[in-house]
Amino acid sequence: MPTTFKRILVGVDDSADALLAFDYAIHQAVRDEAELVIVSVLENETMSVYQVLDNDYIHGEYDELKAHIQRYQQQARDAGVKHVRMMIAEGEPGETIVKDVIPQVKPDILVVGSIAKKGVSRHFGSQAAYMAKYAPVSVLVVR
Repeated sequence: MPTTFKRILVGVDDSADALLAFDYAIHQAVRDEAELVIVSVLENETMSVYQVLDNDYIHGEYDELKAHIQRYQQQARDAGVKHVRMMIAEGEPGETIVKDVIPQVKPDILVVGSIAKKGVSRHFGSQAAYMAKYAPVSVLVVR
């Protein structure tokens, strides 16, 4: 008998692998009639000191990301997911999702792409590998 999930957490960042992970999560959520929680992380580590200190810049980045995630939310609803919500977190993606988002959301599974879109972490270790190693829930890495 296949496993069914009640709450699926999917991380998105617009990379090709993350988009595949998002499609998989939608399919799984529809199949299981599960809640889908879409998370994206505002990487404040990639901002300069001046950008971090500029509240207008931070709010602009946050608002842009929020609008983008709302499009993902609508896409999931259009695909037939009945319960969809979104989250935006700040920090380093792997660590933030494992330490902050998962304890708050309490998903049955985390679905992520294998390669991040940008950032130093893409070259110095995989965010997906970090999440698979340290997450307290099952992690499905999609490529």
